[in-house]
Amino acid sequence: MRGRGLPRRRNRLIPPSRFAAADLLSESLAGVLQRPARSALTALGTILGVGTFVAILGLTATTSSQIDARFNELTATEVNVEDTAGAGDATSGVITPNAFPPDADLRVGALNGVKAAGVYWPVALHGASVRSAPPGVDAPAQQMQVVAASPGVLEAAGTRLKTGRTFDRFAGDRGEQVAVIGEGMASRLGITTLETSPAVFIEGQPFTVIGIVDDVDRKADLLLSVVIPSSAAEKIWGGPGSGNRAKMLVSTELGAATQVAGEAALALRPDHPEYLKVIPPPDPKALRGSVTSDLNQLFLLLATICLVIGAVGIANTTLVAVLERTGEIGLRRALGARGRHVTVQFLAESGALGTLGGLVGTSLGTMTVVGVAVARDWTPVIHLGTVAAAPAIGLVTGLLAGLYPAWRAASIQPAEALRR
Repeated sequence: MRGRGLPRRRNRLIPPSRFAAADLLSESLAGVLQRPARSALTALGTILGVGTFVAILGLTATTSSQIDARFNELTATEVNVEDTAGAGDATSGVITPNAFPPDADLRVGALNGVKAAGVYWPVALHGASVRSAPPGVDAPAQQMQVVAASPGVLEAAGTRLKTGRTFDRFAGDRGEQVAVIGEGMASRLGITTLETSPAVFIEGQPFTVIGIVDDVDRKADLLLSVVIPSSAAEKIWGGPGSGNRAKMLVSTELGAATQVAGEAALALRPDHPEYLKVIPPPDPKALRGSVTSDLNQLFLLLATICLVIGAVGIANTTLVAVLERTGEIGLRRALGARGRHVTVQFLAESGALGTLGGLVGTSLGTMTVVGVAVARDWTPVIHLGTVAAAPAIGLVTGLLAGLYPAWRAASIQPAEALRR
């Protein structure tokens, strides 16, 4: 029984412990800097992952711009014309052996925007009939494609010669038996120089090799063919047949392909333009988008793998740190630190490692993109969103990697920790 006039005693609660942001920052930095070598190796996985992420997206954007330029320079300046008269005239039923007129190169070449044009067709041969020695001499015959072409074909294909020259319109008009072959075909035939005026024998017919092709911009199959003048092929084997219809390759100025495609058939055959099928350059947007999408998916998968490896490294190192600092954690808990304080501290340490790895990886990835672009004489393209998001990805990676170790640290009982 309390006496009257005595003050009533109140139960005073112990104030809960607090973990200020400044203390959290200092403790996290101390934990990271306590073992700098281990921290650097731990962040290495994130550095590689984020650096790969930035480099891949940057290189993909850079190569996409180069793909655009490549499409514009080649695909958007190429028109093909096919001879479809082999099916016969719908009204008379007459089959036209060759719908292209003799002066097809000149007719299309006169169109505005055309750089070069030529007619070609594969010569029908019987088996392996190309040799580097005349009949009767012991030399193996090779099975090669022989292409009959007007002089404009080699020019329209963007032929680059290793040595020699291509046949001109004068040689084509005279039907001279000359040939231009690719470098690989020359090696197969044992032709290494043109100083001795080497020849190839096509079904016993000699053709003097006057040029060896190093590369072409279009029609890469010409590198694997023996190209001869169409006039010489017609004189020996006849013109194109029903199974090997003639075609025309047209090289145009940039932006003129659509117009040339609309005028080519009428310029070649004003009497029967339906004999010819003109194939304009395709719209490169769909193919370019498909290529870019495939590159993005492949490279992003690689970047994700690197990030997962980095996250596993951070989680493993943080878990080892928890086990090593069990006594420290128990002492903190005994002095009043709450479980969530320990959780936040270890999450802050792993997040700091992830952010550091993200910043360094972003710098390395950006330097990689710029270095590759400078080496290839390209224009580097890096989206601002990629650079801004990369450090955040490192932070998120670090936080996710530190969840389990932080939970493990918070679940340690103080008494048990102090006994170890």
